[in-house]
Amino acid sequence: MKTGLTSATAIIGTLAFTVQFATAQEPEKGSPLEGRPETEAAQQLAPQAPPPLPTAEADLPTLTVPDGFKVEVFASGINNARTLRVADDGTVFVGTWQGNAVYAIPPGGEAVTLYEGLDWPNGIALHDGDLYIAEHTKISVAKDIMDNLDSAPELTEIYSDLGEPRPHGWRYLGVGPDDMLYVSNSAPCNICEREEGFGEIRRMGLDGSGAQPILAGMRNTVGFDWHPTTGNLWFTDNQRDWLSEDIPQDELNVVTEEGQDFGFPYCHNGLFTDPEFGWGRKCEEFTDPVALLGPHTAPLGMQFYQGEMFGEDYKGQIFIAKHGPWNRSVKEGAEVAVAYLDGDTQVERTEPFLTGFIVDNEYVGRPVDVATMPDGALLVSDDWNGAIWRISRDE
Repeated sequence: MKTGLTSATAIIGTLAFTVQFATAQEPEKGSPLEGRPETEAAQQLAPQAPPPLPTAEADLPTLTVPDGFKVEVFASGINNARTLRVADDGTVFVGTWQGNAVYAIPPGGEAVTLYEGLDWPNGIALHDGDLYIAEHTKISVAKDIMDNLDSAPELTEIYSDLGEPRPHGWRYLGVGPDDMLYVSNSAPCNICEREEGFGEIRRMGLDGSGAQPILAGMRNTVGFDWHPTTGNLWFTDNQRDWLSEDIPQDELNVVTEEGQDFGFPYCHNGLFTDPEFGWGRKCEEFTDPVALLGPHTAPLGMQFYQGEMFGEDYKGQIFIAKHGPWNRSVKEGAEVAVAYLDGDTQVERTEPFLTGFIVDNEYVGRPVDVATMPDGALLVSDDWNGAIWRISRDE
C-alpha cells in the first residue's frame, strides 16, 4: 500500500523533537553532513563509500525474489555500475558515477570499456544507434555507437550549460517519446533556497538546442521514465536529510502539465512545510507526490515494465531501484520495488520485489537502476558490488 504519514500530530511532534537539537558548525554548502545534529546517534551517520574494487562473482550476496522468479548474475567486475540502457540486439550500456567510465556488454560477451577518464558519466541514453552521455557539466554524443563498439567514436559535445556545483551533480538522462533529450539538474544542497536553473529537469533537442525546464521544485532525481500510454513523465525524487529519521519520505512524482512545481524546498510530501524554508508557504501551492517510498530510501532508477516474460500482473507497472539510506540508524528499503498503478496518474500500492541487500544492518549490495532486456528479463545494476543482476521467470 502507499505509505506515508497521515497524522498531522505525528508530523508536528517529530518536528518539535527535531528542532530541539543544536546543529554542529555547518560544513561547506552542499555537503551531505550540512545540518547534521550534534547528538551522538546522528554524528555516527555519514555517506558510505562502496568497496574500492568490484566484488568477485563468487562473493556476491544471495538475493531474494518472489516465487516463480529467479535472480542470477548477468555481469560482474564493472566498477560502480549504475545507469543501464539496452539496445534492441541486447547490448547493454552501463554508465558510472565515481567510476568515470562507460561500458558496453555485447550479447553473450564480456564488458568492454568504451570511454574512461570522464567526469561523473552517470547519465546515458540510447537513441537511433547513438549514445548520449551526460557528465557533470555537459552532454556529449557518440554517433553510430552500435556499429563501432570495437573502436568507440570520439565524443561530440552538444550541451555545456549544466550546473557547476558538485552536490547532486550526477545527471540522469533519457530520450522521451517526443524524440527530445531530458536531463536532471538537481538542487546543489541538502536544503536551500532555490537557485536559478537548479531543481529542475530540462528538455532539449537531440543536438542540445532549445533547452528549457519543464518543471520546478525537484530536489534530486536520479531516475525517470515515460508512461507507455499517456507519455507523461514520472520521476523519483530524493528528499532532504537531517529533519528526522522518519520524515520526509522519498517520492514518486508524475508530470501531467509543464511548469508544475513539486515543492522543494518549501513543502515535503504534500503534507508539511519545511521548518526553515516553509514559512509563508502552503503545501496547497504545489503538486503532491503520487507515492511515498519510505524515509531516505533513495529511490533512483525506475522503468515502466513493457516486457512479456513477467506476465500481465507486471505489464505496465513501475520497477524502482531503491539505493537504501545512509542517514538512518536502521537501514531499510534497499531493494527493487514494484509500484502498481491505479489509473494513469495514481499509484495503488508499492511492494518489494528484489531484496537481500541488507544483512545485519550492513549493506551487501545497493541497487541503482533497472532495465528490460529484449526477452523481458529485468536487469538491476548494483554499484556497491560492481555487478548487474538478471531477474527472469523460473521456468
